[in-house]
Amino acid sequence: MRNNATPTFPTSLPPSGASVQDDGVTQTAPEIRTPPGSPNSMSVDIRHVSLTLVGIVAVIWLLKNTQDVLIPFVVSGLLFYALDPIVDRLERWRIPRVIGATVILLGVVGAIGGTLYQLTDELVAVVEQLPTGVRKLRDELGQARGKPGAIEKLQEAADSIDRGTVAAALPTPTPQGVVRVQVEEPIMRTADYVWAGWLSLPAFVSVIVMIFFLTLFLLVADDLFKRKLVRNVGDGLSQKRITVQVLDAIGSQMERFLLVQIFTSIVVAVLTGCALWWLGLNQPALWGLVAGLFNSIPYFGPVIVTIVLSVVSYIQFEAIGPTTYIALSALAITTLEGWVLTPMLLGKVAEMNHIAIFAGLLFWSWMWGVWGMLLAVPIMMAIKVVCDHVEPFKRVGDFLSE
Repeated sequence: MRNNATPTFPTSLPPSGASVQDDGVTQTAPEIRTPPGSPNSMSVDIRHVSLTLVGIVAVIWLLKNTQDVLIPFVVSGLLFYALDPIVDRLERWRIPRVIGATVILLGVVGAIGGTLYQLTDELVAVVEQLPTGVRKLRDELGQARGKPGAIEKLQEAADSIDRGTVAAALPTPTPQGVVRVQVEEPIMRTADYVWAGWLSLPAFVSVIVMIFFLTLFLLVADDLFKRKLVRNVGDGLSQKRITVQVLDAIGSQMERFLLVQIFTSIVVAVLTGCALWWLGLNQPALWGLVAGLFNSIPYFGPVIVTIVLSVVSYIQFEAIGPTTYIALSALAITTLEGWVLTPMLLGKVAEMNHIAIFAGLLFWSWMWGVWGMLLAVPIMMAIKVVCDHVEPFKRVGDFLSE
């Protein structure tokens, strides 16, 4: 017998991947995929890029406006990686970790304070000679001009125009019985700069004290936060394994990099001080220490040291020969350190290309000033390690690699 029942059709399609029943048989609806070039996929991509850009801008704003809080944590973290192997060795010698960390930190502070105290006389001598040296350098530059050139002629023409403008802009004669009042801006004196420096000294001391105690707490805690981070990051074993790998890689690379950086800075300071003493420059120990400190800044540090030593030597000797010898000696020491000693000691620890290092140096110096210049390379190393071990950021790590 023919079935005259009217067939029914669904008014809407089931969602993609959902289970439906047809005459008692469970079937899975076919998955509906959006073609790559469709408007829906384009809107999703635009939304994703927009959210990413907003997130990057928010992170940059946060780093820029919270530098007073973040810089002590970053410096303390670097000091922790540099001093942790020594504290671990003391702990293996049955010395309690609290005592070992305190002794090591006090020893570092004492060494830095003793060095600065020994160089106080040289620093005072440099400050006293600075006005005389600047005046002498200005006189030398004035005598070296000789006959006026094209620039001097343009300057004279501009001065003539300025004098004409000033004459045309003179005020009208003051009416009888009216007193003209002229407000003069106060002249900024050197004493004002010194006073401003003294006012900022308490803030600098508070930052140093904060860094000291943060480093002490990190050295005492050791792997406590590492264990907590591994325990609370993700639920799967793979995520915990990746976290351990990232932390271990950051720790090992940072420790080796900082130890090599400290060693090479000491070598540069000693060699530069000896070379300057042999060449007869005044205050060689102070300038050697300056060369060692600036050696930690890639690219810009050696250039700044060479320029400063050239100016100082010319002020002292007033001759091109000794100035050239001193500049070439400082440049040769930093060049040999940068191209031979550091690559030999680091090996493949910091495999970053020069463009990435230079870009990171520009970014972090704009972000945090002098602190950013000093911390740029360690921060870039940590970022690269994270990008190398986290799947979504491996492309960024590839751009940073050599």
